[in-house]
This record gives sequence, C-alpha cells and structure tokens, in this order.
Amino acid sequence: MPKPLQLDTFLNSVRQRNPHEPEFLQAVEEVAESLIPFINQHPKYLEYRVLERMCEPDRSLSFRVAWEDDHGDIHVNRGYRVQFNNSIGPYKGGLRFHPSVNLSVLKFLGFEQTFKNSLTDLPMGAGKGGADFNPKGKSDREVMRFCQAFMSELFHYIGENVDVPAGDIGVGGREIAYLFGQYKRLTHEFAGVLTGKALEYGGSLVRLEATGYGVVYFLQNMLLFNGREYKGKRCLISGSGNVAIYAAEKALQLGIRVLTLSDSSGYVLFRKGLSEEHLAYIKQIKTVQRGRISEVAEKFSDVEFFPGQKPWQVPAEFALPCATQNELDADDAETLIANGIEAVCEGANMPCTKGAVDRFIAARVLYAPGKASNAGGVAVSGLEMSQNSQRLSWSREELDNMLRDIMRKIHDKCVRYGKEDDWVNYLKGANIAGFVKVVDAMVAFGVM
Repeated sequence: MPKPLQLDTFLNSVRQRNPHEPEFLQAVEEVAESLIPFINQHPKYLEYRVLERMCEPDRSLSFRVAWEDDHGDIHVNRGYRVQFNNSIGPYKGGLRFHPSVNLSVLKFLGFEQTFKNSLTDLPMGAGKGGADFNPKGKSDREVMRFCQAFMSELFHYIGENVDVPAGDIGVGGREIAYLFGQYKRLTHEFAGVLTGKALEYGGSLVRLEATGYGVVYFLQNMLLFNGREYKGKRCLISGSGNVAIYAAEKALQLGIRVLTLSDSSGYVLFRKGLSEEHLAYIKQIKTVQRGRISEVAEKFSDVEFFPGQKPWQVPAEFALPCATQNELDADDAETLIANGIEAVCEGANMPCTKGAVDRFIAARVLYAPGKASNAGGVAVSGLEMSQNSQRLSWSREELDNMLRDIMRKIHDKCVRYGKEDDWVNYLKGANIAGFVKVVDAMVAFGVM
C-alpha cells in the first residue's frame, strides 16, 4: 500500500519545483490542506499520485508579442497560455491582459480553474493565459494591433475541441472581438474557439452578467441553507468591473443594500445604499467611458469617495471581494469579523489571502471560495460553447434559470463534502468536490 501523503513533505516538493511563484504556491497550499486527509483515505488516489500530477500543468506556453503603437514605435510583450488539465474536456479559461501577468499568476489561475470547471459539471478542462500588456490608456487601434499580434501566436494551440479561451481582467468584448477576428482571418474558420463574444457573432445572453449574478446566487443559497436572512442586510463589494457591477445589480434585485464599490484609486460609499440611478451611471463610466469610480461621488451628493483605501472597514453583514487576487488580507478579515460580518463570497479569483481565509473559518464566518462562488462566468461560457456547437441560442430566461440551477448544484456539492457537524466548511467542500470528478477521470485514463 502506498505511504500516506504528508502535507509538509508534499508542499516542500512543490516549492522546490516552482521557486519564485508565490501565487501558484499559495493556491496549491490552500487546496492541499483540504485534500491530503481525503486522499489518504482513498488508496487509489495515493497509488496514482493524482495530486502531484494535478499540480503540474500539461504544458506552459510562452511567446513574444511584438506590436506597433500609433506613433510607429515598436513594443514587445510576453504572451502565455497555460493548458493545465484536459481530463474532463477541452482546456477552458480566460485571457488576462495586465502588467502583473506572469507564469506564477497564470498557473495559480489555471490550477483554480481545474476545480472551478469541474464543479460546474460541464465538460470543460482548465487553462489560463494572457500577457503583460496594459490596455488602459491605449487607443482602440493599438489594442487591435496588440490583439492581432497575440492571436497570431496563440492560434496554433487553440481550437473548439482543444482549448477555448475567454476574457478576464483587461480582456472584454472589444478585445475578444479583435482576437476572434484575427483567428477567423488566420484559420478561415468560423468556430466557437472563444467565449464572451458579442451576440452578433455567436455570443450568449447573460454571459456579461454571469459571474456577478452567480456570486449572489451562491450567497443566497448559502444563507438560506444556514437559516440566515438577506433582505435589507448590508453588503460590501470591491471592484467595479463586470463582476462587481452585476453582483451589485443582482444584490439590489434581491433586496440587499450595497454600500461600496471600488477601483485601484479607492472606494465609494453609498450612504443610503446603491440605487438604480447610481448603477446606471456606473455602468456608463466604467464599461463605456472606462473612467474612474471617483466620478460617481462627483455626480451624486449621497456618495463619498475614499482615495487609496479599501472598503473593508465599513460595517456590513456580507462582503463580496470582486477585484483581484489577495486584495483582502488578515487585518481586513479581523476588521470585518469585529464589525459582525456573516458571509464572505469571493467574486474574484483568490481575493482573500490565506491569513484572511484562516480567520474567517476560525470565526465560523460563512466563507465561499472563488472556485465555487464565481463559477457562474465559466458556466455560461460552457453554455455558449454548447450553443455554438449546436448553432442555436437560448433565451435570457432559459440561461438565467440554467445559471441559477448550476450555482445551486455547486452549493449542494460543497455542503456534501464540507459538512462538519453543525457547520459547513465551504472551502473544504469545494476543493474535494472539484477534485473527485477530475481525478476519477485521470485514474480511468491510466498513467499519462
């Protein structure tokens, strides 16, 4: 019989193979703490060394992206695609254009994506990609030229049955359109090789809203299961991209009082709660004009802007971190707990540091990891793939009902594997539930 895994020994081995990759190591450590006791109870998983195999991507691709700006100057960026695991379907995961993009960030995102995609029950493997390119401040033509140069390298490695990228930070509808146009030009194919497309050329209704809506649907399921009320309760949301905006919209529809939104410049406080009028203006300045959140405070007298600060010191019952990784640390968690926080539902990927997560769990705060609570976006991406394959489209109502059902099922899986006496450890539940489907496929395939 194989020897049981030891957490310290396993993590030391991963650190030795992946030095200077803090984000990836953080993601692996968080998962390993939940999974190793479970694996040690199942000898077949030990025998096939599935956790060690899951921590190595199938392949990591890096390539040069050379492009020309509006002044004729040439720039060189680095592009990536990490194809992490295709045991249950083609690689699936977003592209991120941001100066912080490096191999560690993309490996952590791809690793998390493996569990997230598994939880949806849709036939999707996991991948992630992007470039250290910053679209902020660039003209449309500059973004177009960069996307065309990026796709001229990436197209060799993707396909509707191989790898289907989507958007992420810095990659919205504009970027997806340029990328898809270049793929079509190079391959002479109109194929469902990217998701997040516009409706005019194969996109799906509800895709824009899906991640944010899904976060709130998961929060709703979590609160109802644990006998908690949500109507009239206060909610803090960080970020002001699509995830944050549509999480705020759905929270508003459910009668939850949204108090904050933010961006890299600071946060705004809605003293009487977010209104429909506030939200309409935010959609305009953030998704059309690409402005700053501070402009909301300039427009409305009942909104106050706090420059250079995060929203976590504002008293509230719920927190939805929807901006970026490691935005909420242990000190922020202590502040939230002291102010009576009841539930934290991640909208971004790994927005809470390990120290913050440990404090939430120790305090028995209802904590939902992003691999479960923000899976709504990739779920509707998977539904977009299905619509493309069948050359059809579903109605908004049909898709929203499917999204609700998927988020409910993800919640139920977390409860099944995370129930501990009178409490649910949603982190443990999400990790084990996402793990089982993938590794059962890996074991079935043999050693490869």
